[in-house]
Amino acid sequence: MKALFFTEFGNSSVLKYGEVADPKISQSELLVKPDYIGLNFADIYRRRGNYHIEQHDPYINGYEAAGTVVEIGNQVKNWQVGDRVLFVDVPLANAELVAVPVDNAIKLPAKISTKLAATIGLQGLTADFLAHDLALNKSGDQVFIHGISGGVGQLLSQILTADGIQVSGSVSTETKQQLAMKQGADHVYLRKPGWQRGLKATFDTVFDGVGSTLQLSLKIAKRKGKVVFFGMAGGNPPRIDLLDVLGQSQTIATGDLWDYLTSAQERNQRSTRLFDYISRGVVQPSEPTIFPLSQGKRAHDFLESGQSMGKILLVPNENS
Repeated sequence: MKALFFTEFGNSSVLKYGEVADPKISQSELLVKPDYIGLNFADIYRRRGNYHIEQHDPYINGYEAAGTVVEIGNQVKNWQVGDRVLFVDVPLANAELVAVPVDNAIKLPAKISTKLAATIGLQGLTADFLAHDLALNKSGDQVFIHGISGGVGQLLSQILTADGIQVSGSVSTETKQQLAMKQGADHVYLRKPGWQRGLKATFDTVFDGVGSTLQLSLKIAKRKGKVVFFGMAGGNPPRIDLLDVLGQSQTIATGDLWDYLTSAQERNQRSTRLFDYISRGVVQPSEPTIFPLSQGKRAHDFLESGQSMGKILLVPNENS
């Protein structure tokens, strides 16, 4: 089979495309032929060598894809060849074939295409756990999302809006501002010099996946408010004096999706809830940007440029 791979860590120039050995499935695995492969910032970090990556010769990046089952291990039940599947936490996904443990496989309902599943998969499940496990807002609450036009931010904003929550956020460009407003946000701040002066401590919850904005997040959260911290896209967070947090009776909630996605039952329950938002039309993801798998370098460069407003997908070349 063909795959996008590399033999040393570095910038996007280390990526190569070519023939590698086909995977061999175990008795409890599915062999999946991806239609669409998700590209995420974690893949950039893995390529650079500063994030865990599965040992393999050569290294094959990617953990998320949606496609079709083409072979089944002899101990697998309730799956058939031809079933459509999503996975978000299986290594070696940047390839034409992937061995997927059956407990990691999410069966797609008829109304969810593989393209849509790959577009919303990892970011959608992340948004779901941020909203329903960490934030736990009630209808009428006011929340703020840093980077509301990002992959997680867009889906999180729409999920919260569908739950009756008033959503505000920040973006870097007017185009992203218009998109966030179109997706239901009440107010979207354009990040330019002095933009923070328009913010007040009025938010029940502030979602912070930027990191470097953590002090601002605490400042604009209400007394007894909550900051949901889930990433460092803008750099490491500053040191926080917990006595200041205590003085405002605030909460900092944080977590890792993989501590909430620990079984086939968890995956099915959470994906069913996510797919229901999609089926009801209250969550509508942006159209993804698609690159052939052979042009993985271009896709990595585009993601790192900060120009993207939605999901980036890689397509095995025979499907492109």
